[in-house]
Amino acid sequence: MIACDRCNEHAVYFSRGDGAHLCGAHLMEKVEAKTAGMLASYTLADNERIAVALSGGKDSTVLLWLMNMLLGKRAADRLVAITVDEGIRDYRDETLAAARRLTHRLGIRHIIVSFQDLFGADLDSLLIGNRERACSVCGVYRRQALQQTAVEAGAGVLATGHCLDDEAQSVLMNYLRGDLTRIAGTLPEGTGYIPRIKPLGRVSEKEVVVYGMVASLLSPLPECPYTAHALRAEVRRALGVLEYRFPGTMLRIVEGEADLKRTVSGMVPPSALSKCDRCGAPCSGTICQRCKIEDLLDRRGNLQ
Repeated sequence: MIACDRCNEHAVYFSRGDGAHLCGAHLMEKVEAKTAGMLASYTLADNERIAVALSGGKDSTVLLWLMNMLLGKRAADRLVAITVDEGIRDYRDETLAAARRLTHRLGIRHIIVSFQDLFGADLDSLLIGNRERACSVCGVYRRQALQQTAVEAGAGVLATGHCLDDEAQSVLMNYLRGDLTRIAGTLPEGTGYIPRIKPLGRVSEKEVVVYGMVASLLSPLPECPYTAHALRAEVRRALGVLEYRFPGTMLRIVEGEADLKRTVSGMVPPSALSKCDRCGAPCSGTICQRCKIEDLLDRRGNLQ
């Protein structure tokens, strides 16, 4: 048995970055401290309502649990969980049930919205004959669904469960796509846009999973059937190899991007935020990404 470096309890987690062995209690303490530090780095009003994107998966489950714990007695008044039902057969029903169980357990208001109700079609229907675009289509629709629902819920900020691994993957994907606005951190700002926060942004996926297991929060759930078509899947595999061979790679990537954004701040002005001419959603041009995707899918016969 390997003992925790901080006590004599059985270690359940090993960090390759610093060579530390931690028991369940000290791993939880580490994750909670990282999350609290990230949350404190954001400028939030004392009574500001926080919408939490809750898919029912491991990351969002641990995020809502931690947010509820960190906010303490104020959690029930300040938090609202939003779950988006994309309409994915043999996948979403189980994660929806997990999300409902968690919000009921914590006593947090829970809003469930669907692609079908908001946009007139579920994801499976949208992707007929076009599965290779699954994550791009889903991402655009999900962002708009979360944005719209958070506004209607009176939230001033939207918290997502992106962990360190997700953030490092996103940095590399932005470079691979040549997305200057995201690389420079100059996304549209203005009225109607709810800013996002990522309290798990410095917590690794491995830490999230072990925390969820120690806290008895996680249960076996199916994987989204569309993930195999995503660029992120390839980037995730490559980063996983690099992180194993060179521990700390992902953290350096994320912190390097933060330094870059501070360096170029003001050099690349943010796009002006306007409203989509068709649906009225916030966007940086005349037509939002969702409406552009609908044009493409409509031409391919996927929308009626």
